[in-house]
Amino acid sequence: MKQVKVHDKTFKLYIPHEKISAVVEAMADKMNEELVDKNPLFLCILNGSFMFAAELFKRIDLIETEISFVKLSSYEGDSTSGKVKQLIGLNEDIAGRTVVILEDIVDTGITMVNIKAQLAKMNPKEVKVATLLLKPDSLQKEIKLDYVGLEIPNDFIVGYGLDYDGYGRNLIDIYSVIND
Repeated sequence: MKQVKVHDKTFKLYIPHEKISAVVEAMADKMNEELVDKNPLFLCILNGSFMFAAELFKRIDLIETEISFVKLSSYEGDSTSGKVKQLIGLNEDIAGRTVVILEDIVDTGITMVNIKAQLAKMNPKEVKVATLLLKPDSLQKEIKLDYVGLEIPNDFIVGYGLDYDGYGRNLIDIYSVIND
């Protein structure tokens, strides 16, 4: 589809699934090299990261690895609220472990700073961050990102797990809003 309508907004095709898949493959290859013998715990940030995490995790060749899920929220409608709410917590013991946070998109950096601070209190060996998308022009916080799929402009996007008020996550491509 070249265009989709979600709620009151129209979106145009921005990143086709084939490109997303190639980016995820490259990220997995890098992780497979760098995380050997580290027994990493991949931590998927829900809801948006579920498609990215699933596709990435299928390509991780490491035998000693786990995945878990944490649900955080900082969006309301089509913009960030600036406040992070923890909705579902982490149950695994991460003391002494390598943790790889899997995020769909880093824009302001507020969510990532928040979760890294929460994880630091649990004494992990190291915390790495993998994001499918980065909006460098939107960053408000300084954050170290270990794996970045694509840098994109500050456009509002949906698809591949990303949503507009809960809708559009199921699209396999990523779409950007058409400005009226």
